[in-house]
Amino acid sequence: MGAPAMAAIQMKERHIVDAFRAAGATSAEKARVPDELNVGTHGIAWRALCNQAVVRESGEGRFYLDLPSWEAVRRSRRKRILILTVLVIAFAFWLLATRR
Repeated sequence: MGAPAMAAIQMKERHIVDAFRAAGATSAEKARVPDELNVGTHGIAWRALCNQAVVRESGEGRFYLDLPSWEAVRRSRRKRILILTVLVIAFAFWLLATRR
C-alpha cells in the first residue's frame, strides 16, 4: 500500500477518533452507535481501529473510544517513523561513504 493511501486511512482514523472523542464516547457506559456520529463502519480505517482495540464494542451495536489504546497506537507509529528515518539516513551516509 502506498504512502498516499496510508495517509488517507490515517486521516479517516483521526476523523473517527475525533467523532467519538467529541461525543464523549470514551467508556463503555458512554458508548454510542456509529451512525449517530456519522462514522462509517465498513472501511479499512474502522476495521483497523477495531482490530487495534482503539474502538471497542460495548454491546447492542454501541462502540466507544479507548483512549489509552489510541495513544499506544500513536506512540508505536511515531517509533516506526523514527526508526525508518534513522535507517534511511544511515543508508544515505553509507552510500556516501562507499562512493569515495
